[in-house]
Amino acid sequence: MRGNDREATVRRIMEQSPRPVPPEIHTEAVRRGGRMLRRRTLARRLLWLLLLAAAAAFTVWALTAQPWVEPPSETTPPLTGW
Repeated sequence: MRGNDREATVRRIMEQSPRPVPPEIHTEAVRRGGRMLRRRTLARRLLWLLLLAAAAAFTVWALTAQPWVEPPSETTPPLTGW
């Protein structure tokens, strides 16, 4: 097809009246859409809960391990009695 032929074909298709949609499709689409929304909401809540649990676990670990504090030296004894 050449460019003009494609354009004419597209215009002819767009000018046609739309085909009738069976009524049971609407109810099925609404049911599936509602189910998809519920699943998406549940997944989002679970991910937020997982993120919150990870943040709480990291906070507890950081407070108990204190990784910012330099560990005491184990190779040389402390100098006392000078």
